[in-house]
Amino acid sequence: MAAGGVRAWFARLTGAAALSQARAQAELAEVRLREVIDAIPEGVVFLDAEGRYILWNRRYAEIYHRSADLFRPGAKLIDTLREGVRRGDYPDAIGHEEAWLAAREAKLFTATGERHEQQVADGRWLMIEERRTSDGGVIGLRVDITEMKRQAEALEQALAHAEAAHRAKAEFLADMSHELRTPLNGVAGLAQAPDATDLSPDQRALVAEIRAAARQLDRLVNGLLDYGDADLAPDDRPHAAPDRPLKVLAADDNPTNRKVIELMLEAAGVQVVTVENGFAAVEAWRGGGFDAVLMDLRMPVTDGLAAIRTIRSEERAEGRPRTPTIVLSANTSPDDRAASAAAGADGHIAKPIRVEALFGALETALAGQAAQAS
Repeated sequence: MAAGGVRAWFARLTGAAALSQARAQAELAEVRLREVIDAIPEGVVFLDAEGRYILWNRRYAEIYHRSADLFRPGAKLIDTLREGVRRGDYPDAIGHEEAWLAAREAKLFTATGERHEQQVADGRWLMIEERRTSDGGVIGLRVDITEMKRQAEALEQALAHAEAAHRAKAEFLADMSHELRTPLNGVAGLAQAPDATDLSPDQRALVAEIRAAARQLDRLVNGLLDYGDADLAPDDRPHAAPDRPLKVLAADDNPTNRKVIELMLEAAGVQVVTVENGFAAVEAWRGGGFDAVLMDLRMPVTDGLAAIRTIRSEERAEGRPRTPTIVLSANTSPDDRAASAAAGADGHIAKPIRVEALFGALETALAGQAAQAS
C-alpha cells in the first residue's frame, strides 16, 4: 500500500473512532440529562417550536397517566390534549371543547411564564407554567396543588362557620341585653316613684333596699354582657396590631395562595391588597399607605428578594420609614432564611402558612418598627 493510501486509511480509522467516541459521549450525556430530569419532583416537559414533544420526565407521565400512552417524540401536545378532551380528561372543557382547546393552544404558543390552574378528571388540580426557550421551544412545569386547594377550601369553610357563629353570638347577646335590661330599668324607675310620697321609716328603708338590689342586678348584668362581648374576640383569636387598623400588601404569583392570605387577614379585619409578582409589589408599595408587606420568593418578572432589596434601597434613598416585610415561602433552609434577612426581610414564614405563625410574625415586625420609631 502506498504511503498516501496508508495515510488515508489511518485518517478514516481515527475519524471513525472519534465519531464513535462522540456518539458514546452524547448517549452518556443524554442518559445523565434524563436522570436529572427524572429526579425533579414536579412534572417537566420540553417541546420544540412547533409544540411537539422532545422530552418529558417520569413525574409528568404520572400526572397525566390517562394520556401517557399518547406521549412520543414528535407528537404535538395539542393533539394529546384534543384526545384527552375526547376521553373526558378535562372537566372544564365539557360543553365547549373547541373553545377550550383554542384557549389552551393560545397559552401554549405565547408561553409567557404566567401560571394557570387546570383540573383533571380524577379531581386533582394542577398548576401549569410554560416558558419559551432560547431556540423558540417551550419548557413546561406541572405541579399537583390538590392538597393546597383542599386546605384553602377547608380554611374558607372554617372561617365562614366561625363568622356565622360570631354573628349568632352577637345577636344572642343583643337579645339578652334587651331582655335583661328592660325589666331592670322598670324596677329602678318604679323604686324612685315612692320618693315623692309620704313613707314611714320602714317603708322608706324597704324602697332603699329595692333600689340597692336593682343597682346590684344592673352591675351583674353589665358584667355578664361585657364578658360575653369580650368573648366574641378571645385572646387566642389571631389578630395583628389590634390598636389600629392595618393595610397589608401581599405578593404571590399563585392565585390560591393569594386567596388563603386574603381569607386569613380579612377575617381579622386587616385590609389586604394582593399582587402577583415582585415588580407589581414594588409599584404598589411606591404608592404608600401599607403597614406591612408579605412577599413570596419565587415569582415571575421580579422575584421576592429583588423586590425587597428595591424597597429597602428606595427607603434609604428617599428617607421613607421602613415598611415591615415578611417572606412567605416554601423554601425554608438556613441559606434561604439568610438570603431573606440579607435582602432586608423582617421575618421568614414557611408554607403552608399557619394562621398563628403569620400573625405572630406580623405583630413582631410591627412591634419592632414601633420600637425603632420611638
